[in-house]
Amino acid sequence: MKPTKAKELRNMEVEELTARLKVLKAQIRDARFKRKLGQLEDKNLIRYYKREIARVLTVLREKGVKL
Repeated sequence: MKPTKAKELRNMEVEELTARLKVLKAQIRDARFKRKLGQLEDKNLIRYYKREIARVLTVLREKGVKL
C-alpha cells in the first residue's frame, strides 16, 4: 500500500478525515485479530495502519479538531 501524502490529507474536509480515521481504526483492529489467528500475510500492514492513523490525527489537530 502506498502512504497517503499529508498534502492530500490537508485538502480533505474534517468529516472526510474523521470517516477515514474510523475506517483505519477498524482495519487495524481486524489486522491485529488476524495476526493473533496467524492469518495475516503482510506483517507490515499493522505498521502501515498505525502511521496512517498518526497522519490523519496530525492533520485533524492542525485543523483544531479535538477528538
